[in-house]
Amino acid sequence: MRVELKPKSLTQEAFKKFGEVVEFENRDSKIINNGYAQKFYELCTMDANEKGGRSTLHIYIGKSREFPLHIDMLEKHPFFSQTFMPRSKEPFLCVVALGDEKPDLSTIEVFVTNGEQGVYYNRGIWHFPLICLKDKEQFIVIDRADNKTEEQKIVECIEYDLKKESIYLLKR
Repeated sequence: MRVELKPKSLTQEAFKKFGEVVEFENRDSKIINNGYAQKFYELCTMDANEKGGRSTLHIYIGKSREFPLHIDMLEKHPFFSQTFMPRSKEPFLCVVALGDEKPDLSTIEVFVTNGEQGVYYNRGIWHFPLICLKDKEQFIVIDRADNKTEEQKIVECIEYDLKKESIYLLKR
C-alpha cells in the first residue's frame, strides 16, 4: 500500500515529542550590549556529552529534492542531539518518527518550516536526512564533534532501511 505524506506547519506543540522548534517568537529575551542587541537565550540545549563528547558547529549546503520523494530510510543519532538552522530563510521539510530499535511508522510526521525556524532533534529521534526545496540552501548545524580518541568512540548514526516500504513525501 502506498502512503503519501503531506507536510504540516511546524509548531512547538506539534513537534514537541521529537524535539524543539528553534525560533525567537514568544521567547524570553533581554537587551544587551548597551542596548544594541536583543538576546533570545536558551532556545535549545545541546545534548552531546556522552563519553566526553562536545558540541560543534558546522555549515551544510543542501541540494533540492525531487518529489514525490521516496522515504527509503530513516536515521537516528542515539548519543547526541542535532540542530538545523537555515541561513537562507527558505522553508525546508523534516520527516520524523518515534521508536527505539526501529522507527514506529505509525508515528511518522512531516513538517515544513517557515524559512526562519530551525529544528532541534532530540537524541535518538528517527529522521530523514535534510530535505531542501531549493539548491544551495545553507544551514548552521550543531551536533557532536567527530570522535577523536578511542575513549570517545560512540555509534554516531544508525540507519533503518525502508526501501521496501511505499512511503512518499509530497511537496506540499
